[in-house]
Amino acid sequence: MGFVKEFKEFAVKGNVMDLAVGVIIGGAFGKIVDSVVKDLVMPIVSAIIGSPDFSNMYVVLKDPTNGITNGMALVDAQAVENAVVFAYGNFITVAINFLLLAFAVFLMVKGINKLKREEAPVEEAPAGPTQEQLLAEIRDLLKKQ
Repeated sequence: MGFVKEFKEFAVKGNVMDLAVGVIIGGAFGKIVDSVVKDLVMPIVSAIIGSPDFSNMYVVLKDPTNGITNGMALVDAQAVENAVVFAYGNFITVAINFLLLAFAVFLMVKGINKLKREEAPVEEAPAGPTQEQLLAEIRDLLKKQ
């Protein structure tokens, strides 16, 4: 089988196409979650904490020149020579984003599982005679002859 033909069979199989659709929808879903975090959740959290932008949240661990002032942007604080800056704000944003994404996926899976459980149970065909019963019937018929 030729390489091109083999690749074509692989690429058009249902699993590969399903995976491609899943990746595309996942990317779009990620953008929706990013928007929910950025536009809906973060303003509320920022109002409670008091910082409108988590990306500029940091702690100065070492500042030998005393060049870092309060309210300085993270980029500027990191640019101070020999300063050690513990930047945790972006991590908070990414963590909140992850938690919301995981929660949304959990709700989707839970909903799908609920739909699967609510489907009408398929009636099973009545069980036929077992192999032993059939053999016993054949034995009885042979005895009658």
